[in-house]
Amino acid sequence: MNVDHGVSGGFAAAADGLRSARFRDDLVVREIPSPTGLAPFGVAFAGDVRPDSHGDSPYGTGRFVLLHDPDEPDSWGGPWRIVAFAQAPLELEIGTDPLLADVAWSWLTDALASRDAEYELLAGTATKTVSRGFGSLEDQGDGAQIELRASWSPVAPTPAHLDAWAELVCMLAGLPPRSEDIAVLHPSRRR
Repeated sequence: MNVDHGVSGGFAAAADGLRSARFRDDLVVREIPSPTGLAPFGVAFAGDVRPDSHGDSPYGTGRFVLLHDPDEPDSWGGPWRIVAFAQAPLELEIGTDPLLADVAWSWLTDALASRDAEYELLAGTATKTVSRGFGSLEDQGDGAQIELRASWSPVAPTPAHLDAWAELVCMLAGLPPRSEDIAVLHPSRRR
């Protein structure tokens, strides 16, 4: 959803605040088109951890969308809603850890709390997958991945929410906070 010039100052100011956010060098964030049909107004961002020259990341990726509906949908509990997504490949042994989904979810809630990004109605899923390639994909071997999808209603749509999402994307990729310039071990895929 594109912002039109008749938008209330509240959404325009929130979107501009997000656009001015700065991120660690490990994460390349860009504005992307916001999904249509979810709310009258929206702004969206994509982030990739240490992308290659083609913009692809072997480490992790994510999406962040701030939605605004002045009619305050009941399910949102207010005029704002954030929808976030993050995923990263994993070592196979880590991907089979029974606590992995719980840990990934706690990274999101911890990142929000550490930035005082107040929210209500947090919901989502943490999904871990283990895969095996067959046929022409057999050379890929076995692999694992973690994916987190979440939405919440920010008390105020501040850049702190975007910053918390950025931390989550980096954490899933194996980069804890304040770990710039630390090597990332590429998840191996074994036969």
